[in-house]
Amino acid sequence: MLISTQNGTVENTNRRARKWLEREVDPLSLSDRDLTEICNHLNATPRKCLGYKTPAEFFRQKLLAPIRRTG
Repeated sequence: MLISTQNGTVENTNRRARKWLEREVDPLSLSDRDLTEICNHLNATPRKCLGYKTPAEFFRQKLLAPIRRTG
């Protein structure tokens, strides 16, 4: 079951992905390379909700936080 904030996130991500995909494109026709390219675009776009960091930067920061605390 999705929480209402997750619905907004999914809708926003779909809207962003449409920058690189036309509506007529069948998602099953996309290659792994196409999907990787779209993911890279999405993960390299700064987001206001992340303090204008990219999702990749934010993820990396969260991933490394426990290492920095113990090191």
